[in-house]
Amino acid sequence: MVLVVGMVAAINLAVPMLAASPLRPSASALVWIVDTYVIVFACLVIPGGAAGDRFGRKGVLLAGLGLFAVGALVSALAPSVGVLLAGRAITGAGAAAVLPNTLAVLLHAVPVDRKAATIATWASMTGIGGVLGNVGGGAVLSGGSWRWLFVAAAPLAGVLAVLVAWVAPVSGRHDRRLDPVGTVLLVAASVALLVGIVEGPVAGWGSAVVVAGFGCAAVLFAVWTAVELRVRHPLLDPRLFASPGLRGACLGMTAVFFGMFALFYVNASFLQYAKGFGVLRTGLGIIPLTVPVIVGARHVARLSGRIGVDATIAIAFGFVGGGLLGLSTTGLHTSYLVYAVWLVVTGIGVTLALPTLSAAITGALPQSLAGVGAGLQATTREFGSALGVAVIGTVLTSRFVATLPAEVRAGGAHTVAQARGFAPERSDAIVAAFVSGADAGFRVVGVAVLVLGALVLGQALMSRRVAR
Repeated sequence: MVLVVGMVAAINLAVPMLAASPLRPSASALVWIVDTYVIVFACLVIPGGAAGDRFGRKGVLLAGLGLFAVGALVSALAPSVGVLLAGRAITGAGAAAVLPNTLAVLLHAVPVDRKAATIATWASMTGIGGVLGNVGGGAVLSGGSWRWLFVAAAPLAGVLAVLVAWVAPVSGRHDRRLDPVGTVLLVAASVALLVGIVEGPVAGWGSAVVVAGFGCAAVLFAVWTAVELRVRHPLLDPRLFASPGLRGACLGMTAVFFGMFALFYVNASFLQYAKGFGVLRTGLGIIPLTVPVIVGARHVARLSGRIGVDATIAIAFGFVGGGLLGLSTTGLHTSYLVYAVWLVVTGIGVTLALPTLSAAITGALPQSLAGVGAGLQATTREFGSALGVAVIGTVLTSRFVATLPAEVRAGGAHTVAQARGFAPERSDAIVAAFVSGADAGFRVVGVAVLVLGALVLGQALMSRRVAR
């Protein structure tokens, strides 16, 4: 879990190195290098969980780790942007087989009285994975090349495969037929939606490719729903979403990762450009976010039982949204200590949200669909991650370009590296423009998280009313 989630976060640290590398990726290509893994991961994770339920969770988990290692090696050796993107896609496919089956194996391996604690621990690994991705990625990238990130990931996946083969038990499987038509439609709809999200910051939200992506996604999701309602064994029964509790938990998971990975995307560049941190120190700089997760995750179920799920959700989103808004006030001349305090505030919200929302999604599905349930959780996370990066990237870039000195803006720069290339003597003004863009991005994302949190709470209250 830490490995596949950490890779989502770690690649953001490599963006400045990739931008200056001999591969010479464009601004659009940089976005795709970051998001290809996320797109493939998100689109295949529900089918990956279904494959584990059908063919055996341990076997699919091992196959996913092998595929992850192969993709990492392809990325490490990539001579061009195209090959690097292919490697990222292979790695994402491996991650899609790994993540849902980690939870499915655990749920079949522990007794009933330990399942709540197990789900809480598994969910917490998501937040820890994002932070350790930054820390570990920073340590590896301090070697001086973005390729070392993938060189390190491949043997790590191999070691984990050996440990899984040795330790993990073989769990039961069902003999239901797979749903190939539903799988293809769901993957196609997800790809179309994510293409629209990823291309939005680069091509413009009103561009033909973005509008076509969103339009195709709407049509394909509608067709997928119609097909799934007719087949005997659907990949994911749309009727499950009639439950306000499940809808709210999925929206909540999306919102938490929307905020968290928007933070990860900006944090790496903010600490390097605005605070002058090296890549290793930048990776370590995110650690305050994980302190509440490590210290408090095991206590969340007890707190939720005492104050109620609704109150826990409300407090969680208040902390996540408030923390992001607080980060928007840490400008160029604010000390890192203040920045770290707001990271802790955000981390408290993440700590409260992840176990609570994970338990709600898992509890809405039968045990036989444990893999699909874990896949659904992962899908909401990856969609949230991609959307968070896209939205904050759009706001940051728009504000950055608008705030640049006129002579630099005239050169068409959209990144700090491009702007410094045009006018290295205006470096201070360029960094100030970047910080202004980062602050604006944090404000937009923070407000969005608070609004989405209110919607999640509304769904939770509706679920309680329906239950009564």
